[in-house]
Amino acid sequence: MKNYNRFILSFIFLFFSYTSFSAVQDTLVSYDDLEFTDGSSQENSEEISEVPDDLVFSDGTDTVSKDTASATETQKAVSVTDSEEKRSLWGIFIAGLLGGFAAFIMPCIFPMVPLTVSFFTKKSGSRAQAVSQALLYGLFIIVIYVALGMLISITFGSDALNALSTNGIFNFLFFLLLLVFAASFFGAFEITLPSSFVNKIDAKSDKGGFVGMFFMSFSLVLVSFSCTGPIIGTLLVEAASKGERLGPAIGMLGFSIALAIPFVLFAMFPSILKSLPKSGGWLNSVKVVLGFLELAFALKFLSNVDLAYHWNWLDREVFLSLWIVIFALLGVYLLGKIKFAHDSTVNFLSVPRLAFSVIVFSFVVYMVPGLWGAPLKSISAFLPPSATQDFDLTVGNFGSAAKHDPTAKDRKYYSIFHERGTPKGFEPYYDYDEALAAAKVANKPVLIDFTGWNCVNCRKMEANVWTDPKVANLLKTEFIMAELFVDDKTELAEDEKYKSEYSGKNIKTIGGKFSDFQASKFNSNSQPLYVIVDTDGNVLIKPKGADYDIDSYASYLQEGIDAFRAAN
Repeated sequence: MKNYNRFILSFIFLFFSYTSFSAVQDTLVSYDDLEFTDGSSQENSEEISEVPDDLVFSDGTDTVSKDTASATETQKAVSVTDSEEKRSLWGIFIAGLLGGFAAFIMPCIFPMVPLTVSFFTKKSGSRAQAVSQALLYGLFIIVIYVALGMLISITFGSDALNALSTNGIFNFLFFLLLLVFAASFFGAFEITLPSSFVNKIDAKSDKGGFVGMFFMSFSLVLVSFSCTGPIIGTLLVEAASKGERLGPAIGMLGFSIALAIPFVLFAMFPSILKSLPKSGGWLNSVKVVLGFLELAFALKFLSNVDLAYHWNWLDREVFLSLWIVIFALLGVYLLGKIKFAHDSTVNFLSVPRLAFSVIVFSFVVYMVPGLWGAPLKSISAFLPPSATQDFDLTVGNFGSAAKHDPTAKDRKYYSIFHERGTPKGFEPYYDYDEALAAAKVANKPVLIDFTGWNCVNCRKMEANVWTDPKVANLLKTEFIMAELFVDDKTELAEDEKYKSEYSGKNIKTIGGKFSDFQASKFNSNSQPLYVIVDTDGNVLIKPKGADYDIDSYASYLQEGIDAFRAAN
């Protein structure tokens, strides 16, 4: 039991560290207004349904302008993009693993381990045969779940998966879906499949050979659906919203591997079963803990919609207040002061419960200063932008910046983005042409920041990197900043709407305008993307994505400054 408690404690630590693996690369382009083509000529562009295989993510230099980056730099840009995509898929895979380990200790699965292993050892004539059948059993579990992920990918396709991250209807539905999952974990009801269907599949598992083993694995998947359904649903939502074509399949691969490994190991080494704790009320406690986590993550999807459509419901302090209450209630539950429908009575406080409650309450205390503007860097990716904070004690550190330009409020789109999107202390432009015009007057390079309301890595960069005095000083004094939101849903004025020469689509929103600009000029659709250009719009150095190393990012900015000075 002690060993198992250590395992549970380690798992909780891993689960709470999930934020470090989420969304290494964000894709926020709204495909309602944008469709990729080869982009080779604006006069002779052809519409195609998806990104071509030979599309090169180059340095983004305008084909009309002179080239400012070598072929070597272009290849580096391609390799950087590929590397970011691989890290994103690794993050989804690890999230799947954590979800699989969480599912294993659910009440629907954990009690089945001794029964399943006993079935293998009794039915098989030898230990070797039992092991081979267990391996086959685990393999079929993996195949079934990966097939589910592939079905999601094939059904929706990469374009649709990308659109999920910014589509208001889908994000709101995801929010409601996670609320349903949380209610299920709290014991309000169980999400189950029709019993007649489950019984038919279970009957087929009595057949011998590969077919029987497959349906035996399928039976486990179906019977355990009431517990695994919310976890799978959350994982698929998270993977799909990242826009990766293989995201759902990779997520299901990690989930199924984590779920299958224990069954295979226990079949190979049955003696380990003796060290497992008995089933009991602690299994339902695991479900309730996950229910609180589902509830907290649901607010992130509601926040996505709130920001993109300017509902102004979830300011940063409102979001934090809800999280503080949710995790405080979780801590109280772990202390045994709250009891749900299927919980057992807690006669005394065990050491694991005490340890978990200390972790949770420490997290609550950590979040409290955020109500007054503390950056909360470890969770900044999940929070709404700091600009949505109404009462911010840290604003004094940057308050003088706005006084330098009393005409800032007259800038295009200022009223839409400045108060809720821009980190406090910065005064960027929100229109590329205006930024270029200002750069010519000031004789400074332009830093284009392709960002988005729903870009978690953008928030992390702003909270962890832009707040550094060295970086902040370079941004404010050496650059004209252009902050372009690619996922904003505000309608363009009638005289600003146009048909994209790049994609052939009608551009109707501000986000569509800037996403079309990013794709057509820089062959990129990921955020954040930082591009340093001169006063004529020529790219000075290779564009850069998220870089959480402060010195590295400062060096990138300085390299752009030096390149601008050398060219003038």
